[in-house]
Order: sequence, then C-alpha cells, then structure tokens
Amino acid sequence: MRLYYKPGACSLASHIVLEEIGLPFDLVKANTETGTTESGEDFSRVSPNGYVPALKIQSGEIITENPAVLQYLADQSSVTGLAPANGTLQRVRLQELLNFLSSELHKAFGPFFSGRDLSADARLEAERNVGRRVRYIEQRLSNDNSFLLGEDFTVADAYAFVVLNWANVVGIDLSSWPRTQAYMERIRIRPAVVRAMTTEGLLPKEAAA
Repeated sequence: MRLYYKPGACSLASHIVLEEIGLPFDLVKANTETGTTESGEDFSRVSPNGYVPALKIQSGEIITENPAVLQYLADQSSVTGLAPANGTLQRVRLQELLNFLSSELHKAFGPFFSGRDLSADARLEAERNVGRRVRYIEQRLSNDNSFLLGEDFTVADAYAFVVLNWANVVGIDLSSWPRTQAYMERIRIRPAVVRAMTTEGLLPKEAAA
C-alpha cells in the first residue's frame, strides 16, 4: 500500500493506523498547495479533490476520504479492536464518530488554516466552534472510557487525536476538558503514534528510539 500524506495533516491518522496494523506500506509526501508530490507527480491524478489522505492499494485503486481509508485499513488487519465487525451496531457507532470527526470537529478548525489572518472576533468565534465539538468528545469519555468507543483503541481515536492535536498548533487550550487532555496523553505515547509522528518530522527522531 502507498499512502499519500502531508505532514501533520489529517492523513496522519491513516499513517498511525498503518503503523498499528503492521502491514507493509510506503509514503509519498504531497504538496496540496502546488498540487504535486515530492517527486513532481501531478497529485490531481491521484486525488481529484487535491487533498490527503489518498491510499493506493495493491490493485492500483485509489481510496480517498479519511473515514473510508481508515475503515478499509482496519478491515485489512488482523489487529482486533481497530474497527468493530461490519453489520454490527458498534460498527454503526464507529461510522457515526468518523462522520462527526470529519464533518464537525475537523471542519471547526478550518478557519485557522484558511491562510487568512483572523480578526479578534473571528478567532473567538472559531475557538467557540471548536470548543462545542470538543465538549462532545469530553462527554463521550465521561463514563471513564479509555477511548471513544470503550476500552479498545479504534481508527476513530487515531483521527480524533490528529485533529485535537491541532489545538497545540493554533493555540487553543484544552485544559477546560480534562478527560480529553488525559485521552490525548494516552494516545500520544502509543508506539505507532510516536513512529508516525517521528517519520513526519513532528517529533525528534530520538522519540522513536
């Protein structure tokens, strides 16, 4: 498998899951601003929408959109827990979470990455929108669950971790949500997370040693 990624972007979730499942893969860095890969390939021929992740599978087919890529990877793996079995209510709950993360939490961070300077009022409104979505994560963890679907780390947790980690990048303090903060620290030290973040240049190489 080949993952087209951008360091620190939402494709990091797929990178983390690839590290979790232990199947062979290679990485190709994409520049979504220029529309090219690191080798000069036209990225629009890989991902027509021009964004990451894009996963090329053995047949040559390309899968895009994080919820689809993450579930595909989980279903290729012998690692239990990354996604509940198809046809079960728990799988539907996973799909609910992935859609929330994609359409609500992920998009709430959009204003911070628009390339435009935010006025004080616009920043405050963007922070409030993020906060409303983080509150939902906090509520999901209120039953002393270790992860969003219970005690198993799933692909939804990989995605949630990556998006919530953007709070550090844009200067949003998560201390108002202590369960979410503790959840982030649990995930941050997972070996697969450390390896993926180190490879993408988000952690020093000594962290993966």
